[in-house]
Amino acid sequence: MRIDSHQHYWTIERGDYGWITPEMPKLYRDYLPEQLAGHLSKHGIAGTIAVQAAPTVEETEYLFALADRTDSILGVVGWLDLFNPSHRNHYERYKQHPKFVGFRMMIQEMPEASKVLKQAVVGALREYAREDVPVDLLLKSDQLESLNLLLNEAPGLRGVIDHIAKPPIASGSFDRWAEQMERAAAHPNIYCKLSGLVTEADHLHWKPEQFQPYIRHVLALFGPHRVMFGSDWPVCLLAAEYDEVVDVLERAIPSAWGEQERAALYGRNAAKFYKLPAMMQLFPNK
Repeated sequence: MRIDSHQHYWTIERGDYGWITPEMPKLYRDYLPEQLAGHLSKHGIAGTIAVQAAPTVEETEYLFALADRTDSILGVVGWLDLFNPSHRNHYERYKQHPKFVGFRMMIQEMPEASKVLKQAVVGALREYAREDVPVDLLLKSDQLESLNLLLNEAPGLRGVIDHIAKPPIASGSFDRWAEQMERAAAHPNIYCKLSGLVTEADHLHWKPEQFQPYIRHVLALFGPHRVMFGSDWPVCLLAAEYDEVVDVLERAIPSAWGEQERAALYGRNAAKFYKLPAMMQLFPNK
């Protein structure tokens, strides 16, 4: 039994996915639960964490509506604007929904990542850290330095780095990303999603072995109990099918990892991070 810790759904006509344009025909269409169901069944995945793909309250509410009618959506990661004092009002409303499991900071979209160090954001994250609220962290590798400064300012934050911070896999650059990820992993409440890898490589000419150094580094830094499998479907379709995403990760898992480590990677860690007690009971004990 597995959990896909990171995937998206959208309906284009809703109009708040500004980053998805007609020039991206693979993504410029609706993606809904019935299109993912076959992949989940094939890979023994019991459910998913549906993550916001637009920086709007309305999209979070749209995901809640999908979750209400879709058993495979185990949790919804919504969106909050921590620069707006109203974020707390939205959070209080979100948490009334039984499938709300946290929110995502879209650092990736900030022209200056250092904005996350503004007192309003730091103060908000300290408050959410005290309440142990799960926070997804979407960023690019060149923004890791700002993230690490933020983690020092908000100790104890329950956070997960999405897409292993998008290292420059296409160019093969490694060292700077690796050093910054080591700093992030030193914070015991920070996890890392092994997701979004294929889209950081050459979309047409990637090879599975390109990803191994990055995956192995993350597994070594965060250990078997702070990493999660995520497909990033349907964004992954820009470069790979669902089966290929699973295969990329499978090829890189150390041979020394047994049933317990694999169970953690493929679901138990996600259930723990997002506080899904009913799902925790379905995984082997440590």
